[in-house]
Amino acid sequence: MVFPKEFLWGGATAANQCEGAYDVNGRGLANVDVIPHGEDRLSVVTGEMKMLDFDANHYYPAKDGIDMFHRYKEDIKLFGEMGFKVYRLSIAWTRIFPQGDEEEPNEEGLKFYEDLFLECKKYGIEPLVTITHFDCPINLIKKYGGWRNRKMVDFYGKLCKTIFSRYKGLVKFWLTFNEINMLLHAPFMGAGIVFEDGEDKEQVKYEAAHHELVASALATKIAHEIDPENKVGCMLAAVMYYPYSSSPEDYFEAIKKDREGFFFIDVQARGTYPSYGLKKLERAGIHLPILDGDLELLKDNTVDFVSFSYYSTRVIGKNPEIFGESENIFSPVQNPMLPPADGWGAQVDPLGLRSTLNILYDRYQKPLFIVENGLGAPDKFEGDGATINDDYRIEYLSKHIQAMKDAIELDGVDLLGYTTWGCIDLVSAGSGQMSKRYGFIYVDKDDNGEGTLKRYKKKSFYWYKDVISTNGEKI
Repeated sequence: MVFPKEFLWGGATAANQCEGAYDVNGRGLANVDVIPHGEDRLSVVTGEMKMLDFDANHYYPAKDGIDMFHRYKEDIKLFGEMGFKVYRLSIAWTRIFPQGDEEEPNEEGLKFYEDLFLECKKYGIEPLVTITHFDCPINLIKKYGGWRNRKMVDFYGKLCKTIFSRYKGLVKFWLTFNEINMLLHAPFMGAGIVFEDGEDKEQVKYEAAHHELVASALATKIAHEIDPENKVGCMLAAVMYYPYSSSPEDYFEAIKKDREGFFFIDVQARGTYPSYGLKKLERAGIHLPILDGDLELLKDNTVDFVSFSYYSTRVIGKNPEIFGESENIFSPVQNPMLPPADGWGAQVDPLGLRSTLNILYDRYQKPLFIVENGLGAPDKFEGDGATINDDYRIEYLSKHIQAMKDAIELDGVDLLGYTTWGCIDLVSAGSGQMSKRYGFIYVDKDDNGEGTLKRYKKKSFYWYKDVISTNGEKI
């Protein structure tokens, strides 16, 4: 058998994409709540358009999500039926500290997650909890400017101390920041940053990056102090780049693009800022706001494992006529060696997952955890109005699981587990759509927020149940 007996099979969601109930039981407003669906979404996500509250001109899908706040028992029961060993979810910061800077936490929020974790345990499911999944209290953005402000480290530390203490014995697997490298591409979503006129945007982003990295190390320290059994991981949006051609220049462009993400994980997993990153910042005139004790904290509190999301690979090259001049956008150029992209721009590349596993394991020599992988597609019911034959999703996941098998069996990669993204249909973080569906469970809701919210099992539900029950032998 390739997969170890204790391999953690499961699925993943994020609070802001599924919970809803944005104003229930004292919950405060967060950045992820006010990111609208539609043409303004990208401008808000990137911090170019200021939106710190709801208005009448936009639809905000996170306000209601798929109402998992009120339906989590039903949903976790379905996860249990599939045989999940682990369920990756996130905590909404504003359920615990509604404003982010209170002295005392909100008991109703703490109790909600305690009950949710107990429900997981009822089915033998281990919670894997992301502390911050693109989640920042609006109050902390208004008063302090989000993660550009050093005070955020203390507020985050208080959140961590509170939840590590409260959930000791219930949760042992933690992730500090979801896709931490995404703050370079989506500063408002990743760090609560709204840019001011004339501001040096790169300087602000790397100030925020340093504060999040310090906060991650602090969280790791607190977690190990409160419970030595805690296992804390970092999380990378793994977008590996191929050179567009065999030219040495294109190859080096791919190295540089990969390093944009590695910069963060090098600090979290190795404990020091990488020399290539410091040199890049020096050339750009960017100064990290390093205080006394920061470097020691980073060095002494590296993560226990490295987790990542993987959907596809990309290509990059030096030719500005093809790739433009910017170093901070994802390349829209298609890889001619892969099948054409889907409607959302992703090209399917299972071997790229095996390559990513090898690159990360070679680089960090720490256990790995795939915490997001999946295929977004507009699922359709058959004529009976209840059956969804999502064979395309099964094919995608099957090929990626085979790549995992090869990485373990042939390459010796240490892989802890695998949680598919959006194990139940939820709001897409990228597009704000419901029609970009990832789940094994269909949720009756459309892009305009209409629907019954009834849950339906897709064909992939039963397929994944077999995968888990055979520990990956039957894919």
